[in-house]
Amino acid sequence: MARVISIVNQKGGVGKTTTAINVGAYLAELGKFVLIVDLDPQANASSGLGVDHRSLEQGVYEAILGNVSLKDIVQPTSHESLKIAPATTALAGLNIELVNLERREYKLREAILEIRNDYDFILIDCPPTLGLITLNGLVAGDEILIPVQAEYYALEGLGQLLETVQLVKERIRPEVDILGAVITMYDGRTKLSDDVLHELYKYFPNNIFRSVIPRNVRLAEAPSFGRSIAHFDGGSKGAKAYERLAMEIIEREIDGYRIRSI
Repeated sequence: MARVISIVNQKGGVGKTTTAINVGAYLAELGKFVLIVDLDPQANASSGLGVDHRSLEQGVYEAILGNVSLKDIVQPTSHESLKIAPATTALAGLNIELVNLERREYKLREAILEIRNDYDFILIDCPPTLGLITLNGLVAGDEILIPVQAEYYALEGLGQLLETVQLVKERIRPEVDILGAVITMYDGRTKLSDDVLHELYKYFPNNIFRSVIPRNVRLAEAPSFGRSIAHFDGGSKGAKAYERLAMEIIEREIDGYRIRSI
C-alpha cells in the first residue's frame, strides 16, 4: 500500500510544486511507482510535467466529487513509473462545492483508496491556503512534508499550519504525522539562509531533512519545458539535492518523528 505524503505550506512560492514534481521524479528514478495528485487550482504540477490541463475535460475536481474514478483521470509523464492526477480550472470552485457535503474532509482520501495499492508513493501537491481543499489533502495523507523557503517571511504562519495539523490529528485523523520540513531556495552565501535554518529547528527540532534544496536557476527553468529537473538537467545542483531528498524519504521511517507542541 502506498505511502501518501501531503506537501503543504499555506505560504505561496516556497517550492511545494517544485518539490512534488522533483521528489516524485526521483522516487520514480529510484524504482518506485509514484502518483502525484495536483490539488492546486493553478495546476502547476500538471503543466510542470507536460500535461496540458486546459485541454482536459476531467481532473481531480471531478474525482473528489465522485463523478469519475481517480484511476480514470491519471495521465502519464516522461518518467515511466511516474503518473499525475491533473488539476483543471474547475478545481478553483471546489471549496464552495465541499461546504455542504457530508464527510467533506474525507473526499480526497476516499478517492485515493481505490488506487492506493497501485503505487509505492502518492504525493499530494496542496494549494497555498488552509481551506477545505488543503484540509482534504491533510486528511488524505499519512505523512506531511513541509517545504520552507530560506527567508524570514516564510516562517510567518508556520505556527498556524502546525496548529492546523495538530487539530487534524486530534479531531479527524490521529494517524497523520509530520514526515519533516525541507529547506528550499537556500543560498549558502548569505547569513540569512543560515539564520532561517537555525530558527526552523525551533519548530522542527528532530525532523528537518538533511537534504537542503539550493536556489538554482535550472530548477526554475525546468517547469517551462514540462520536465522534471531529472530530465531537464540531471547534473545540476538542484537535481542532486532532490535526488538526495528522495533517497532520504525512502529511508526515513515515520515512527519516532513527532511535531513539537507550539
